[in-house]
Amino acid sequence: MAAGDYPRIPKDRSDDLHHLDIADQADLILFMAGNQFMAMAKIVDLFRQEYPDIRHIYYETLPPGLELKQILAGGALFGDQLLTMQADVYSAVSEDAMNALVSSSHIDADDYRPYLHNRLSLMIPEGNPGGIQGVADLGQDHVRISQPDPENEDIALHIMAMYRDAGGDDLVHRIMDEKRVEGTTIYTIVHHRETPIRIRKKTVDVGPVWATEVVHARNSGWPCDAVDPGEELDQRHRITYYIGRLKQAPNPANAAKFIDFILSGPIQKIYEHHGFVPV
Repeated sequence: MAAGDYPRIPKDRSDDLHHLDIADQADLILFMAGNQFMAMAKIVDLFRQEYPDIRHIYYETLPPGLELKQILAGGALFGDQLLTMQADVYSAVSEDAMNALVSSSHIDADDYRPYLHNRLSLMIPEGNPGGIQGVADLGQDHVRISQPDPENEDIALHIMAMYRDAGGDDLVHRIMDEKRVEGTTIYTIVHHRETPIRIRKKTVDVGPVWATEVVHARNSGWPCDAVDPGEELDQRHRITYYIGRLKQAPNPANAAKFIDFILSGPIQKIYEHHGFVPV
């Protein structure tokens, strides 16, 4: 396959490729929906304690849409390096992603399951300089938005559904098309890294994020506030995380152990601590 056919992982995203140096000898390879980044280190450490024979674990916390492309292409480019490791486990925030893997024979239809829920929030700088009161305000001319790119980020699809619920297709078109041309909708590639930075620097007025990312930012002492879209708009009843084992998993037994582990009560409690809603 030509280099241009592989998806490209941004060169500054080494912090989402965990233990890349041992990937070629890994006992378990995890492609985890990136917005879990704040919980994954502890979860992986506890898994190692539970299964000390599974020593080398490589895991990614990139947007699941980018990881899906990596699986379908059989690799990804990171700088000048071609990453060709095969995932044992993949998780996403869209059942469409799982269906794509079923259709491409990468996963069996009965070999994935739901394991988490989440909801959306509007992250804003301290003091709310953009005067954001609700979702509809994002259509205003002066409001600068840090917006996840629907090409790679599953969260963008839920955000667009939130816009549609708040203001119909007109609001979706205003934010995703017109304001992007105007320069006030600014796409991200890895939103859970980029949006908090933009908020802290006040180069944007608002960023739609997972509610868990607001919790993480506050726990980390980062200066930010949030506007709650409300239960009618925050998509809490639609957002479900799925996890499954790949058919060509190089470590299928270890993959099965990890999926059972992540569904266990103690691990679900860790997620809950970070603001996720357990299944």
